[in-house]
Amino acid sequence: MKEYDNIEDLTNKLLEEIGEDPKREGLIKTPLRVSKAWKFFSNGYKQNLDNIINNAIFSEGSKDMVVVRDIEFFSLCEHHLLPFFGKAYVAYIPNGKVIGLSKIPRIIDMFSRRLQVQERLTRQIAEAVKDVLDPIGVAVIMEGQHMCMQMRGVKKQSSLATTSSMLGKFRESDRTRAEFLSIIGL
Repeated sequence: MKEYDNIEDLTNKLLEEIGEDPKREGLIKTPLRVSKAWKFFSNGYKQNLDNIINNAIFSEGSKDMVVVRDIEFFSLCEHHLLPFFGKAYVAYIPNGKVIGLSKIPRIIDMFSRRLQVQERLTRQIAEAVKDVLDPIGVAVIMEGQHMCMQMRGVKKQSSLATTSSMLGKFRESDRTRAEFLSIIGL
């Protein structure tokens, strides 16, 4: 039995439940496609931080802020199983170590590809960077559009949710936080 077969069966049942015919031409392969999509949407559950980082931490004497900005992300709202997506902004102040820049988006992807709420996602990213680098400070801001607010419920298509997690120097120092916000244009 191949992985995610049960999702195919459940998708067939869902199609029938809403009044569709899963055997009609346009839907014949839909259960397989949905199964493959869910495998991708949920692959963060099968990843861990050590494998993501893959020893890409380097000794570095710099104490200047590192910012990776405009990182596109998507996730699924755990309340409605609808997508939310947007951009993430991550900064840290090194404390003797830096991380390969591509690892920041990979950390975001790992946590995003799980059922989420944006508030938790933001905090998990900040804590992961803190855990692997022990930096002087970490800041994460995420801006997301939530289909659960835009397609149903309040139906506010232009709404945007912004969340932040500030650790260390970014929480303690208004000046450091303001520098970060200035760099990312917020």
